[in-house]
Amino acid sequence: MVRTEVAIDGRSSFLAQGQDLDDLKRRIEAAMSTPGRFVDFVIVGNRSVSVLISPRSQVVFSIETVQFDPRDTGNDQQPFGGLYDY
Repeated sequence: MVRTEVAIDGRSSFLAQGQDLDDLKRRIEAAMSTPGRFVDFVIVGNRSVSVLISPRSQVVFSIETVQFDPRDTGNDQQPFGGLYDY
């Protein structure tokens, strides 16, 4: 499967499957044209993230092919991962 990593101001996360990368890029670009705006998306583990994006934010996307993980659905109503998920 294809996994997309987003690094915002040096802190990176992998996007959950099903995230619309083009839409996320547009929302980040729009937020950068304001003094600051939160942009929401879902990361691996089906966890919702809200990041404050400003004109000074640095955002880098990288894409790679990885082994399929059936838990990575992008459904933030069914999170997985953390300290107790084996």
